[in-house]
Amino acid sequence: MAGAKTWLVMGAFVGAMAVAFGAFGAHSLPQFFEAMEFTLSEREKGLRNWETAAQYQMYHAIALIALGLYASKFPGLLPTLAGYSFFFGQLIFSGLLYALVLSKVTILGAIVPIGGTLMIVGWVLFGIAAWRNTEVATTQPLSSKPEVPPKEELAPSEATA
Repeated sequence: MAGAKTWLVMGAFVGAMAVAFGAFGAHSLPQFFEAMEFTLSEREKGLRNWETAAQYQMYHAIALIALGLYASKFPGLLPTLAGYSFFFGQLIFSGLLYALVLSKVTILGAIVPIGGTLMIVGWVLFGIAAWRNTEVATTQPLSSKPEVPPKEELAPSEATA
């Protein structure tokens, strides 16, 4: 079963790919459109779709890293299912949007929502995992002061310090 390390590594690689695809979209995609004689409308829509794909890919790279950190302390089935949903969701959603932009094969647009649905499922599963985890629910908020035992409970050397 995939664990914390898997999600951390996948998140890092998905993030790297999002940066690479984003850079390609910003610097090379306009020349690709020109070489392939895309219309102005196709170029505008293609750039929007490419940016959306790169953004959602990066969001889910961060989600995978957050999930990896969570799973390092609280492993289980729900975090594992959330990780698979995030990974395959971004792969289908972003990957098919990239392919749609480059190929103009419009049928790919009909499959893209499956990836979006998987990403939503991943968030829901992650949320349920955290909700059901009583240790997460009962921990002190970061802003609260740590509990200090009364002086009589401290060892003699600590009480005089």
